[in-house]
Amino acid sequence: MNSQYLKTARRVIEIEEAALHRLRASLNNSFNQAVKLLLESSGRIIVSGMGKSGHIGRKIAATLASTGTPAHFVHPAEASHGDLGMMAQGDVALVLSNSGETQELADLISYTRRFNIPMIGVASNARSTLLRQSDVAIVLPHANEACGTGIVPTSSTVMTLALGDALAIALMEHRSFTPEHFRKFHPGGKLGSRLTRVGDLMHVGDHVPLVNAATPMAEALIEISRKSFGVVGVHDKNQHLLGIITDGDLRRHMNGLLDQTAGDVMTPDPATISPDALAEQALAIMTQRKITCLFVRDQSERQTGSSTILGLLHIHDCLRIGLG
Repeated sequence: MNSQYLKTARRVIEIEEAALHRLRASLNNSFNQAVKLLLESSGRIIVSGMGKSGHIGRKIAATLASTGTPAHFVHPAEASHGDLGMMAQGDVALVLSNSGETQELADLISYTRRFNIPMIGVASNARSTLLRQSDVAIVLPHANEACGTGIVPTSSTVMTLALGDALAIALMEHRSFTPEHFRKFHPGGKLGSRLTRVGDLMHVGDHVPLVNAATPMAEALIEISRKSFGVVGVHDKNQHLLGIITDGDLRRHMNGLLDQTAGDVMTPDPATISPDALAEQALAIMTQRKITCLFVRDQSERQTGSSTILGLLHIHDCLRIGLG
């Protein structure tokens, strides 16, 4: 029986895979026109659909919004009871319906025609009401539904979802959407944490443990204790980083420690990182070197021998946002 389940699963995936191949082959200038219409929009992309098409539409709207194209989903039934007010001139409607004859879409379609809101229709019937009324019509190719009876939306929804992804990525690439843009739309969760930069997490100003190279170690120990990072940076009179004092340095200089200066005890030229580097990169450096802190400085300055201290990043800062 277990082998039968696997056989069914593989059959479903093969049928849906074949549908995607049909969709790829069927794409034509209508897709180009749809992208052009979306790029020209001065407002938002209003995505709508009923039933399974509505579920797919919500995902498409979310993908568009997270990749630089303002979009939201409007339920067609709710649209008939006031939510048509969410649409305005300057917007573009992206309406999904496998049959193209979904009754609940009638008011929304009429509204776009009345107020000259451009509409992109996606359906499997080229002669359907939806596609005949659309400014740009994208026809989904005929494909067998994976259920075998033709009544459960499977291959058709997969094609619609893939088409939405294709539109979103085409728009994203045209706008040169970067990981930095993506991070702004995804500040939370694993994706957001992986794209967080050091400069967003680092401690700055009086929170950074620092002493001059000539500082007696008694005062350096007080600074280490006061700032609670377990380290202290050592700088020259121009605030350029010379070295770092860690627990290991204290142990190595235990004999006569209080008779020495910070410059005597420090480890010179410590590992540092740029504020523009990803926090994930900083965590990798700290893990590899088995250290807990990185001083932050402009790496371009370092090449000239001048490296002003900008801040300090602790490994706990990275772990706090979900890295590691």
